[in-house]
Amino acid sequence: MTKPVHPDTRVGHIHLKVADLDRAIAFYSGVLGFELQQKFGSQAAFLSAGGYHHHIGLNTWESRGATPPPPGHTGLYHTAFLYPDRASLGDALRRVVEAGIPLDGAADHGVSEAIYLRDPDGNGVELYRDRPEADWPRDAKGNLSMVNSPLDLQALLDEAA
Repeated sequence: MTKPVHPDTRVGHIHLKVADLDRAIAFYSGVLGFELQQKFGSQAAFLSAGGYHHHIGLNTWESRGATPPPPGHTGLYHTAFLYPDRASLGDALRRVVEAGIPLDGAADHGVSEAIYLRDPDGNGVELYRDRPEADWPRDAKGNLSMVNSPLDLQALLDEAA
């Protein structure tokens, strides 16, 4: 049996191929609020939350002016950004709504609350917050019992900071 990865291992960043760097920066920084840390001309940029060197890398090295991959092909399903609390997720939803970006969906998964949308290049984006682990739904054997229930978006917006 292979030894599992160390439990403190985390996803450090995502790096996306985009068609238009400024348009992608406008979405990830202007709408979602990630801070631009560094820009390399019109070809690449690094953005973060809280001053980290980068949580999001964007580049046009192989994709300037390109189109999203068609449905039915392999590739990125979505990136997921974890917010620290419900008010922060509500604020993220407010930003998306004010920018006029349509949602692909929203769900209460029992363990988390999530909203789904697309960035300007068609990449899936999940914005979510976890409930405290003690509140996660479990079956009689203690296994997670995730659900896909409707999420009250107005209540989430009402909690925005």
